[in-house]
Amino acid sequence: MKNTSVIAACLFAALNICTLSARAEATVTPQTYNYDTHLDIQKVISLTQDNSVMCGVIDARMTYLDSANKTHVLDYRKFADDCNNDN
Repeated sequence: MKNTSVIAACLFAALNICTLSARAEATVTPQTYNYDTHLDIQKVISLTQDNSVMCGVIDARMTYLDSANKTHVLDYRKFADDCNNDN
């Protein structure tokens, strides 16, 4: 009976941690990259980009943690992955 209570408490704590981190990421204001932007990237959480079938410059977004484990969202421009096959 005690094991079930401990397992339930651990599961509840894990779910709360996931919920808090999801809420924290949702409230982060995206920053637009420029050459003066200081980047302190400890861990990249996700990379997303516009789905474009054409070769060219597209919008992309990186969500990352800094050295203080604070979540940041960075918007930037990049060449589409389809451009890698062109000469």
